[in-house]
Amino acid sequence: MNAVLPLPVVLPLLGAALSIMAFKSRRTQRLISLAVLSATTVISVVLLIQADRFGPVVAQMGGWPAPFGITLIADRLAGIMLAVASVMLVSVLVYAIGQPGAERNHGAFHPVYLVLSAGVMAAFLTGDLFNLFVAFEMMLTASYVLLTLGGGREQIRSGMTYVVISLVASALFLTSLALIYAATGTVNMAQLAVRMAELPDGVRLAFGLLLLVVFGIKAALFPLFSWLPDSYPTAPSPITAVFAGLLTKVGVYAIIRTQTLFLDSSSRPGTLILVVASITMVVGVLGAIAQDDIPRILSFHIVSQIGYMIMGLGLFTVAGLAGAILYIIHHIIVKTTLFLVAGLAEVRAGSGRLAAIGGVARVYPVLGVLFLLPALSLAGLPPFSGFVAKFALVEAGLSVGQYVVVAISILVSLLTLFSMTKIWGGAFWGEPQFTEDAADPTEPPKGLRVMYLSVGFLVAVSLAVALAAGPLYNLSDRTANELLHPDRYVVEVLG
Repeated sequence: MNAVLPLPVVLPLLGAALSIMAFKSRRTQRLISLAVLSATTVISVVLLIQADRFGPVVAQMGGWPAPFGITLIADRLAGIMLAVASVMLVSVLVYAIGQPGAERNHGAFHPVYLVLSAGVMAAFLTGDLFNLFVAFEMMLTASYVLLTLGGGREQIRSGMTYVVISLVASALFLTSLALIYAATGTVNMAQLAVRMAELPDGVRLAFGLLLLVVFGIKAALFPLFSWLPDSYPTAPSPITAVFAGLLTKVGVYAIIRTQTLFLDSSSRPGTLILVVASITMVVGVLGAIAQDDIPRILSFHIVSQIGYMIMGLGLFTVAGLAGAILYIIHHIIVKTTLFLVAGLAEVRAGSGRLAAIGGVARVYPVLGVLFLLPALSLAGLPPFSGFVAKFALVEAGLSVGQYVVVAISILVSLLTLFSMTKIWGGAFWGEPQFTEDAADPTEPPKGLRVMYLSVGFLVAVSLAVALAAGPLYNLSDRTANELLHPDRYVVEVLG
């Protein structure tokens, strides 16, 4: 099993190289990408099962023992993120193949998309901070290319904003790495868990806050989120869906991993994290309410929903972390689905502005259903996955007396419902303001069927998450226990 561990990173990189060689054949590129990401999905599920049943899977690259070599490790949290991310990446790829635009017009789409996938997988699997930095830079490079495909003025402008903010975060990350190495003599995460405990509480807290800022930029936490609503809506809808569903979650993953592994109960900034989470929720949902464009509304919702995940971390209890992990699973799937539906509505109606379309559900009732189900889930209405995840977080907060944070989370959930009804009333209900297939009446139905198939699959997955809420929560609970008691993680890496 150890030999399989590098494959989620290696296969996409090999696929990217083959895709470059097949630059002139879009059909070949599609086959390569689908085969690589499908294989990655299968491997990710196998790694998750292995990690859950038998403990973390560890591989030392090049035969060099930790902490000298490159360590890859798949514990329960990494396995969950790998599996969910792989399913999402395959679904978005299928959608992109059907949609007119970036995938059809640019031969660079497939190799860059695979490099982005490799970066995401590397971030989840790496066992040291430096290679986490490398993974982030892989994602940054690939995401900038995808963000600016087409070369539109708004895309270039938003791409520059995204790159500048990301480079600032990268510089802070490198600075953090230098300081941590100077204080501990290592960047291996397992060894850091041991050596951080030997440092004074104040120093550990300072490192924890520094990493929180670094990854908070990546995750779009308040007040470091302003780049996201300006950057994401300008990209093609498949790219925006990947960014919304995955890239910010990599930042959240890094926050959860470092805060639980490096800090103990005496040095964790729980109160500060809860305050940041609360403000992030409120600011994000208020920004969403103020918008009149579907992609921008959904982009602000990303910020708001990140607050729920960080709220679970801030509680620093098994129940809180379990709720956060369950929420991450729900959010990756639902948010990706909503952005794909928004792109499909734009293809059908010719615009994403609420005032310019209307009546989408009346003209295309299937599209209306595909939007309504994940929208209700995002708002947290029963019996959808969003309700289950939010209920777990609320229960965890009440159990430790965090009544203010719980009240804010419930209020934000109601405001989220209001903003989703705004999209429904403006874009999907009312009198149609467009003609059928206004964007491209010549678009062949085959491409549209592929797009509908991808979105329908993700909607089905989101419903499956709700139906399997019990087993998934139990898995999240085991994962949370493992995170708060990282002894086995350390032993498996260091021996």
